[in-house]
Amino acid sequence: MKDLNQYTITPAVMDSFKTEPGSRLEQLLQGLITHLHDFTREQNVTHEEWMATLNFLYDCGQISTPERHEFILLSDVLGWSALVDMINTKGGATEGSNLGPFYLDDAPIKALGGDLSDDRSGVTVLMHGRVMDTLKNPLPGAQVDTWQADGAGTYPIQEQGQDKYDLRGKFTCDEHARYYYTTVLPKPYTVPYDGPVGQLLRAGNRHAWRAPHMHFIVTAPGMSGSTTEVFFKNTDYIDNDAVFGVRNSLIAEIKPAKDLDKLGYTLDKTPDAVIEFDFVLAPGD
Repeated sequence: MKDLNQYTITPAVMDSFKTEPGSRLEQLLQGLITHLHDFTREQNVTHEEWMATLNFLYDCGQISTPERHEFILLSDVLGWSALVDMINTKGGATEGSNLGPFYLDDAPIKALGGDLSDDRSGVTVLMHGRVMDTLKNPLPGAQVDTWQADGAGTYPIQEQGQDKYDLRGKFTCDEHARYYYTTVLPKPYTVPYDGPVGQLLRAGNRHAWRAPHMHFIVTAPGMSGSTTEVFFKNTDYIDNDAVFGVRNSLIAEIKPAKDLDKLGYTLDKTPDAVIEFDFVLAPGD
């Protein structure tokens, strides 16, 4: 081993990885090592700061469960999730936004027109729209996977005694590429504040509030899927969402429910308001 110092250690670490030359793994590893070492030198990181960082990451792992991913939450509040979404949104497609820490991939299949609110209190809204490609061609059979908080700003998965699959569902678009269902209008809420990420927010004098929103993963055969959120015009925290998820193109308007018969939907529950939002998917790679 060479006589290493604080400058020669970086290329030595990079050379120690025998990755395939020119591979994506090599590129990512070398970039990570370079930036990590440069940051450490620039900031003169102390032993105490180094260990505090490692303990913080350890604590994120300790509090994480299959229903709560603290590392995703950390990525969210640092704006890393939003940056990855922005970089990976394809031209013409619906902009990406945060997956969040509470996604479950086995949400129940629901029939179009069904209700997700399970009689929870709050404003009942009709959520509807179409799924199209970037040329505005409809995509019948597309799947719309959705989950959200309730009218008090709580995800059922956060509460003991609640069914973690409440306020979740997967819908298959009809022959006109339409999706439609009723649910309760979600309220603002704070991201989980009882763990290491909450400690970081308090140390940085930052609020933890999210603008009210619904989560969606929209997919269709041959298309690139979209993980995104839909927000609502003139609601709290729309201009300072704690995880930087809001995009202008993702803000929908809440309108009074009227002339519902013209939509031609069969609904399990009569809504108080209507939200319309169309999703656009780009062709797959």
